[in-house]
Amino acid sequence: MEEVQTLCPRCRTENVFTAKNCQRCRVNLYWAQQHYKELVSLRQEHQLTADAPTASFLLETSRRIDTGPTASWLHRRRTATSV
Repeated sequence: MEEVQTLCPRCRTENVFTAKNCQRCRVNLYWAQQHYKELVSLRQEHQLTADAPTASFLLETSRRIDTGPTASWLHRRRTATSV
């Protein structure tokens, strides 16, 4: 069974369907898909090419978020007594 892929609108990299950020350029895939026209407009306004590199601090921050620890309390299910 093949894994479904999501194509990044910014850099055209294929990502796994469940990815939050593009594995190459690190853009948030949901935002990029919802605001593609805005993304293109910003690139043109700032004279950036489609393959302009992402700032290194954004790449590092995004990777730390993807691989870092998670807060277990965010994943607890609410019960009738916790309401």
